[in-house]
Amino acid sequence: MGCVDLDLLGYFLTQPHRSMLRAMHYFPIYERHFRRFVGNPITMFEIGSGQGGSAQMWKHYFGPLARIVTIDIADKAYLTEPQIHPRRGDQGDPAFLNALVDEFGPPDIVLDDGSHLMKHINASFDVLFPRMSPAGTYLVEDLDGAYWADHGGGLRHPDSFIERAKALVDEMHADYTSGALKAGPYGRGLVNIAFYHALVVLEKSPSINREMIQRPLPVPAP
Repeated sequence: MGCVDLDLLGYFLTQPHRSMLRAMHYFPIYERHFRRFVGNPITMFEIGSGQGGSAQMWKHYFGPLARIVTIDIADKAYLTEPQIHPRRGDQGDPAFLNALVDEFGPPDIVLDDGSHLMKHINASFDVLFPRMSPAGTYLVEDLDGAYWADHGGGLRHPDSFIERAKALVDEMHADYTSGALKAGPYGRGLVNIAFYHALVVLEKSPSINREMIQRPLPVPAP
């Protein structure tokens, strides 16, 4: 994955606060895709609060201007502290998710570590990806469940989020399909899809410079 500074891993291994559980290979992925947000006034939606340790980690990592909205089906009001805003609700409920965006504004980052069920992952993505910041990053982890029937997935199952992300590769290139595909609310603004072991990252941008240039200019024939 290349060399990155592992500030998050250092915090994870030494912090004395609330517990959290993470796969070790996630840390360089987080650093690669989230580092640009550090120190900025961003809003992060964390789906799945656990015991609250990860919300504290994100607060530490992103700095004093960040808001961490941590979402859970159970009441986690006790996690409230400066910059951390727990909200109780179902990640599969569009009304709840839309109300969150209305309350906090478009998220710059969405990290889905919730139920890991395909119906919930897809429902959250349906609402939040189109409404997030035009330069936002959406990360879904623990996608080993995309291959499991009891999670609503399976190999090449149409409801698998892995399969959905594969299809978005084509939608991201809709302009080149001679009208066969149109960029919908999910492909519009999408500039990067990164597949990792059990994890997918989707990044948006308000614009992309696709101008073709040549330098130096060709020398005219004599």
